[in-house]
Amino acid sequence: MTEHTHAHTHTHTHTQHLPAAGPPAGEEFWDGRYAESGRIWSGEPNAVLVHEVSGLAPGRALDLGCGEGGDAVWLARRGWTVTGTDISGVALGRAAGHAADAGVADRVSLARHDLTESFPEGEFDLVSACFLHNYGDFPRDVVLRTAASAVAPGGTLLVVGHAGWAPWQEDREEAHFPTPEEVLAQLEPVTAGWEVLRAEETERVQAKPDGTPGHRTDNVVRVRRPA
Repeated sequence: MTEHTHAHTHTHTHTQHLPAAGPPAGEEFWDGRYAESGRIWSGEPNAVLVHEVSGLAPGRALDLGCGEGGDAVWLARRGWTVTGTDISGVALGRAAGHAADAGVADRVSLARHDLTESFPEGEFDLVSACFLHNYGDFPRDVVLRTAASAVAPGGTLLVVGHAGWAPWQEDREEAHFPTPEEVLAQLEPVTAGWEVLRAEETERVQAKPDGTPGHRTDNVVRVRRPA
């Protein structure tokens, strides 16, 4: 996103079906990726988000890389006012539709951002970056520090990422999956003095392309800014 170990196929990961070489995948690539089918993800929230956030009092939430809106809709149903952002306008259009279908459109605001160039304004009680990966020189550490800067006093930053390629995926030498310790070090310029609530690996079950269950490992970092 700590994660439930039941079968759960929904992730917002931006590490699948990437171009073989070149700069970080941009709006055109992701619009094309989402246009490949009517639905890419399951529509369910990321299990690690559910596990980590269920006990928090609802407030303002920022969902980075919101995709088709599974996390944003889940948060809004539980009383959060959610800002969702993604680089893909196609994904955001679907997220808007899913929010409307769920009856929470009034609590979900969506905006297209290339997080290497722009970032939503304001402070948030929860900032979630679940599987915010990309190819090449995507400055994930810079984006995460910006995300931390958007956390309101007393608020929470949740960062979830893959610990590596799944056993059934092709390894790509150019990919780097930071450990929880690396993520904490990358955040340190902003989060010095924050409370580390969780920083560890967790295993979950994810459906393989053939539909059978497979195991993969993710990294979870959750920190809280002092009030």
